[in-house]
Amino acid sequence: MSLAGKKAIRYILALFLIASLNFAIPRLLPGDPLTNLLGEDVILTEGSAQELRLKMGLDQPWSYQYLEYWRSLMRLDLGYSFHLHRPVSGLISDRMKWTLLLAVPPLITGSILGTILGALAGWRRSCRSQKVQTALFLAIYCTPPYLLSLIVLYLFAFQLGLFPMKGFYSTGSIQDIVHHLFLPALMMTLFTLSRNYMIMRGSVLQEKSSLYAAFARAKGLYDKEILFRHVFRNALLPIITLLALDFGFILSGALFIEIVFSMNGMGSLIYDALLSRDYPVLQGSFLIITIMVVSANLLADLLYSRLDPRVRWQ
Repeated sequence: MSLAGKKAIRYILALFLIASLNFAIPRLLPGDPLTNLLGEDVILTEGSAQELRLKMGLDQPWSYQYLEYWRSLMRLDLGYSFHLHRPVSGLISDRMKWTLLLAVPPLITGSILGTILGALAGWRRSCRSQKVQTALFLAIYCTPPYLLSLIVLYLFAFQLGLFPMKGFYSTGSIQDIVHHLFLPALMMTLFTLSRNYMIMRGSVLQEKSSLYAAFARAKGLYDKEILFRHVFRNALLPIITLLALDFGFILSGALFIEIVFSMNGMGSLIYDALLSRDYPVLQGSFLIITIMVVSANLLADLLYSRLDPRVRWQ
């Protein structure tokens, strides 16, 4: 069997296994969806409770629910939300576009800037300005995202009133949306940039001491030529893995930012569904994340084989 065929089988099996865990994990959580839906103070007769469980599909054994889960997936039906009283596919569609709008530009911007600045910092580690820059990004990298977001929200939104306190928009115009997204997008950009900066800096420090870099210098190449024509490509491999993980978990990765800035995106949807034990929403959200993770890892595999000849030879 060809290498591409083996990889395809591996990813299909991984998708099947994760989708099965996606069914089981929400049901293993403590708590009863019916109790979370009605509240602990509501008292129902046994007949009424059984009728509600029947409507919610919770009266059947797990084996039957598991088969129904796969039948629904084959029909591209993600179910109906217990708490929000809407089809899950419509909920995810509405929330996902806002989360992507919030998370994708910072992810791309932070990755590009962090990779380039980190490469330059690793190549010129003795420069005083690079040391100050590294200390700044290290401080951001070590700060919890929610803490820095709360500080920025307090200063620029609450005290100075320069930005809105919450939400994606007020009027829905382009200027209004940009105004609401600026602070949370800036926070996500800073955290993505600082992490990629530190990893790329360490990777370049490791690669610059390799023999091929010394050989390129002996041929008379300048520093930037050695960095961007030889060292940069090999040092980029850990960043590709991180980018694959980032794109895979992009919908859940904005959770802290969405909570701090009170934004109704995918992160807050998953968080609320987790608290209320809304199985269909959890299953649908985790399934979308699963597909994105598997697709991102497949893309990372292809990029690895493109950038590193050793992977192609293996």
